[in-house]
Order: sequence, then C-alpha cells, then structure tokens
Amino acid sequence: MRGFSLQELADKMGNLVSKQAISKYETGQMLPEGRVLVLISNALSLPLEYFHRQNTIELQKIAFRKLKGLAAKETEKIQGMGLDYLERYLELEAILGIEHQFENPIHDLQIRSSRDIEIASLKIREYWKMGNDPVFNVLELLEDLKIKVLQISAENSFSGLSSWVNGKIPFIVLNTKGVAANRLRFTALHELGHLVLNIQHLPEKIQEQYCNQFAGALLLPAEKLEAELGGKRQNILIQELGHIKQQYGISMLAILIRAKELELISQSYFNRQYRAFRENGYLQKEPYPYLGYEKSNRFEQLLFRGVAEEIISTSKAAALNNQKLSDFRKLLMTPQEP
Repeated sequence: MRGFSLQELADKMGNLVSKQAISKYETGQMLPEGRVLVLISNALSLPLEYFHRQNTIELQKIAFRKLKGLAAKETEKIQGMGLDYLERYLELEAILGIEHQFENPIHDLQIRSSRDIEIASLKIREYWKMGNDPVFNVLELLEDLKIKVLQISAENSFSGLSSWVNGKIPFIVLNTKGVAANRLRFTALHELGHLVLNIQHLPEKIQEQYCNQFAGALLLPAEKLEAELGGKRQNILIQELGHIKQQYGISMLAILIRAKELELISQSYFNRQYRAFRENGYLQKEPYPYLGYEKSNRFEQLLFRGVAEEIISTSKAAALNNQKLSDFRKLLMTPQEP
C-alpha cells in the first residue's frame, strides 16, 4: 500500500528489525512483539488497529484502465489501498447498520452492437431517475447508488479500475493526480460500464470501446447532443464545443467522438478535427476548463454521523479514518473553508 520493498521498510524502521524478520511477519512464520509493531505502525503511518483487523474482503473481476508502463509494484500498491479503504468503509457501514445492496438494471441486456450501448445508457438514466440533464457530481451519484468510489494519487499510467468486492459490492478506484474534473467523470463512468454492461464475452479492445461509448452517452445523451448541435453539421466552432463541455462536464474531444458515433458529423470531418486537436496540444490540455465539483464525501459524512450520534467513539472514528486521534479531533474542530 505504501509501495515499500522489505529493505525500504527496514530502513524506515532504522534497521532495528531486519528485512528477513519482516518477511517472516508477512508470511505468518513469526509475530512481532509490541515494540516492533509500534515501529512498523509508525513507519507505515498506520494506526495500530490496522494490524488487528480481520481481512474478509476479496476483489474479483478486476478491470484496470492503465498504460503498459504501469509497474507491478504500483499495481499491488493500488490494490492494497483499495482493500484497506474497503475494509474501513464496510466496517463503518456495519456499525451504522447500513446495508449495501446494489441493483444492476441492465444485467440481462445483451450487448451486441454500439446501438445496444445507447439503449443501455437510456435504461440506466431512466432507472436511476437521472432525466436528460447534465450530471452535477458523478462520484456522489455513484456512491448514492451503493457503488464504492476511492480517489487516490498514483502514477500517470494508471487511470482507474473497477472490481466486485466479495462478488456483490461494486467498487471503483480513480487516479486524481493531475486529472481534470471532466476526465475524472468520464473515467468513473467508463469503469461503471465494466461493472454493469454484459460485455465479458467480447474482445478486450471492444469492451474498452463500448465502455467509452457508455461513459459518453451517460454524460451527454444523444437527444441532448443533437439539440445542442441543431442536427447534422459540416463544421463546429471550438467555442461551441467549449460551451457544451462546460455545461455537461465532458471533454471537447469526447463530444466530437459522440457526434461521430451518432452520425452528426462525418468520419472525415472528425479526422480533420482530431489532427487539429493534436497540433494545438488539446489532446494533453483542452481550453474551456470544466469547473464542476467532483468528489464524494459519503465516507466522511457517515463517520461524522457516527460520532454525532455517539455510535462510535472519536478514537474509533480516527482509526477508521486512518488518522491519529489528535489529527481527527482537529478535523472535528475545524470547519472546511467554503
């Protein structure tokens, strides 16, 4: 979870414990005495309670959205962070008596073509009562629908992952490091596609293509895009794309891709625009930034509820938040700036 090797952890502990001993702790051949456990806890910046938790969580059907350059060590780190977060999150919900039952409204919809993806997105919006309006906060919406979302800062070669926890709880991890809000929204819904779309029988490349289309369709429904563009177009100004982006929280390139998918622009026009985007550096950083709010506060909200209702103590809340008691008390005492 911290990305340390055995030697790096030993170094962090002042080499008071050898890497061989740490290896034996990991594999259960030895148990660390109290003094050593405190050293390990401090070196890893984790509360002592972390080492006494019962690990009852298993990630299944993991789908990584990453580049080939992502090291195995970083992959293990991301999964370790996810498992830790889920253990704390599910324990908190159990204490508060909250059930986590997720319903997939399109589980029986067979996906055979891109048209089926459009149908799936419409069914999702209808079932979840999203209407046709822009989604204000995608991450909060997913959390409200019983999907666990973790935001982390990781290497740029990692975008996101989706998985099922113990086969029944959907889970998404998103990399926020240097990521624009509109890209974060798109990645979150791409990962949602992996969770809800019946596409496991398809080649991986097609799965990725359909998840991208699904994300674009949820952010910008076909009916809305056609209305915004006024039908089929021969040319679209960058300013138009910018205003649609700021309204719907979807990148200008993704808007052009949606327009191509819906045959509102031709393939040749899209190719010309793509070349222009590349030449102007828009593939790395687009103009007209989307300024919407993208964050889920549900875990902290539940934590504060538990403290306010005296269901959990402040020390337990600090442990669930992976914080020292003094730091958590400061969090309780200091309102966040607007």
